[in-house]
Amino acid sequence: MSSILEVHNVVKQYGDYTALNSVSLTVPKGSIYGLLGPNGAGKTSLIRIINQITMPDGGQVILDGEKLAPKHVQFIGYMPEERGLYKTMKVGEQCMYLAQLKGISASEAKKQLKYWFEKFEIESWWNKKIQELSKGMAQKVQFIVTVLHQPKLLILDEPFSGFDPVNANLIKDEIIELNKKGTSVIFSTHRMESVEEMCDHIALIHKSNKLIEGKLIDVKKSHRTNAYEVGILSNNVERLMYDLTQKFKLEQTDFKSLNDELKLQVQLNGAAPNELLNILTQNGQVTHFVEKIPSINDIFIQTVTKQ
Repeated sequence: MSSILEVHNVVKQYGDYTALNSVSLTVPKGSIYGLLGPNGAGKTSLIRIINQITMPDGGQVILDGEKLAPKHVQFIGYMPEERGLYKTMKVGEQCMYLAQLKGISASEAKKQLKYWFEKFEIESWWNKKIQELSKGMAQKVQFIVTVLHQPKLLILDEPFSGFDPVNANLIKDEIIELNKKGTSVIFSTHRMESVEEMCDHIALIHKSNKLIEGKLIDVKKSHRTNAYEVGILSNNVERLMYDLTQKFKLEQTDFKSLNDELKLQVQLNGAAPNELLNILTQNGQVTHFVEKIPSINDIFIQTVTKQ
């Protein structure tokens, strides 16, 4: 798979502080790429370098096969966590201004803005000032001006901040739709449920170093525990527990259920899942049998804590 973005051994220092320590990343074309890390990890420094707001102290960035240059600004859409709209300007006037900064003609900008304003049902906002809008309303405007020029690479830093669930879902659907049309997305967030739902690749940066990178499914496979959550209704729990402990490691667990069953977490210890299932079915009615796959939140906490 070809890449939209390659980051090669990028270093960024602020005095004696190293924000990025020879970080390398590859963002595949057409991917939704989750850029993860705790506060202060170096994510924002990397995003600012990709957007040419600051320059790296070492290494290089390649965008769509070319060394990053000022001309590439028009191919990138960036929505920072701290939004950058002028509060006293009218919405329409500001959108036209920002669109033309990205190289869109006035006539094309009006056409594109008409499409987005109708899609988001915000036509009445055109002559309102940004300071008259709620945070969520201003976020919609910020999103529109970020995607208006149809960027090849869309960088979103905490894109759902300030949105209620309905509008967060609206923006999520728009991100997915843009991705389906060919836009590659870098998605920086602390909302791990959004990463699970939307991203196909991830990288984890911590204390200026990259710790994890890869396809989401491969990262999860590399952290699998070979444990299963099981629920069983049994008339002979003592015999069941004896049979299980001969081959498996057991722990009591809990999960939401409509039944009053015995709930266990079972470590396979090299055995096949069918061996576990056979013992369960011989000793009762199986109501729950699910591999305990680590969530991205689990992997995030486990990896960062180890460091």
